[in-house]
Amino acid sequence: MKALSIRQPWAWLIVHGYKDVENRTWSTKFRGRVQVHAGKFPDPGWFPQLAQEVETRGIGLPDQPILGALVGEVDIVDCVSQWDSPWFIGPYGFLLANPLAYPQPIPYRGRLGLFETELPAAG
Repeated sequence: MKALSIRQPWAWLIVHGYKDVENRTWSTKFRGRVQVHAGKFPDPGWFPQLAQEVETRGIGLPDQPILGALVGEVDIVDCVSQWDSPWFIGPYGFLLANPLAYPQPIPYRGRLGLFETELPAAG
């Protein structure tokens, strides 16, 4: 199954159904289910407008987010260069649907881009 590494807290927001788009500097033609890998290091800086979105929605992020593990799954349903979402900052956005958070994270080493895992989908 394919996977995509995403830094925390974004990986958590995606698998829990809050964030519906993943911003990238590259586009993809891939459509389908992917495992969400929480990167080894958290995002060192929050974009101010995204931090405000989390606060406005009253989202309670975990104090100690999981790092270096597969944390869930999501469907990539499209790739766009414009999107009306407070989460979209571009230049490309992978539109996401059907999130699933794993009850237990699976320690796993991430990679750049979409990468293959030997683990089957759970959802």
